[in-house]
Amino acid sequence: MGPLSGVRVIDLTTVLMGPSATQTLGQWGADIIKVEAPGGDVTRQIGPARNPGMAALYLNANAGKRSICLDLKRTEGLAALLELIADADVLAFNIRPKAMKRLGLDWETVKGVNERLIYAAMVGFGQEGPYAAKPAYDDLIQGASGLASLAAASGDGTPRYAPAALADRIVGLAAVGAICAALFERERTGVGCEVEIPMFETMVGFTMADHLAGQTFDPPLPGRGYDRLLSRYRKPFVTKDGYISALVYTDKQWTNFLEHIGMQDLPQQDARFDSFTSRAASVDHVYAFLAEIFAERTTAEWMKLLESADVPAMPLHDAESLMNDAHLAATSFFEDADHPTEGKIKVISATTRWPGRQAERPRAAPQLGADGEAVLRQAGWSDARIQALAQSGALLLPKRSDVG
Repeated sequence: MGPLSGVRVIDLTTVLMGPSATQTLGQWGADIIKVEAPGGDVTRQIGPARNPGMAALYLNANAGKRSICLDLKRTEGLAALLELIADADVLAFNIRPKAMKRLGLDWETVKGVNERLIYAAMVGFGQEGPYAAKPAYDDLIQGASGLASLAAASGDGTPRYAPAALADRIVGLAAVGAICAALFERERTGVGCEVEIPMFETMVGFTMADHLAGQTFDPPLPGRGYDRLLSRYRKPFVTKDGYISALVYTDKQWTNFLEHIGMQDLPQQDARFDSFTSRAASVDHVYAFLAEIFAERTTAEWMKLLESADVPAMPLHDAESLMNDAHLAATSFFEDADHPTEGKIKVISATTRWPGRQAERPRAAPQLGADGEAVLRQAGWSDARIQALAQSGALLLPKRSDVG
């Protein structure tokens, strides 16, 4: 029973940005009704799978939801959705606004159905600018927001996308915050609202908050960005037998670190090490120095020394070693679960904890349309009406053998 218990979300999102947002809302207690087109969310096909339409990427972005499969291009399907919207708190979507309007799901229409509705539009670009109608994907937004170019500045000069769907995930979290703020406002006013969460602007803000640097001022001051983040030496340090992630940052940490390696006189010998300001101004030199030092001992030796020196350090994990991390094991971050159709799977726990509340394991990510009948019955539909909708082709139900 999370803090959003009782909140019902109609989820028209696909791929990662929207589904990751609604999954978080579900982890916090909201009832998420995932409305899928006849082909289903494309992530159902991405990654390893035991059964068609139930791939790993889909399972990890859609836990805690119920699925109903409606053909919104059919009049009956759209009418059914509007009935569900009439009793919902949030309509979340990442369909382009023009397409929503063509479907008859624009804000002016749906607020006439439910004036308390939060209409959460996760869009590629702010709808008042010249990019409004452009399609948007994580790769495009990483490039357009400057993130890929910043990777070039700190690497070999080649722009690169981060090996994670950063834009999708970050904007999804921004959407969670915006939806919760809108729900809070509705509690005070009694009236819903339209909220727009654009990928491009969100990611430009995310990137440039660190790197606006000298352009903050008018006229601009010199400065290429946050120099430490752009240093080509800012990466896990090579040790004698592997790698380590370590950050010698504050003056106190540097004093402790140099004492533990027997180089406490270094700041007197080299002024670039004598203060936070001087180290920041010579960050490439400082990081190159650390790279040489860390290569002299094993990872285990460094972990012991850095802990003794009270210098932040962590081992360098990969996707496999994370599964055996002691801290994640102690917090039950990865859990074993029995999926009703996929058998034993690993699930990722909610990252937000609510001390004093017993966390409930969310329902398993559903098969396509698995909950269609239950969702419509909950909305007051008779079995005969549900079957008529299915016979019209507007409601797609899985075969009994598929969900058993």
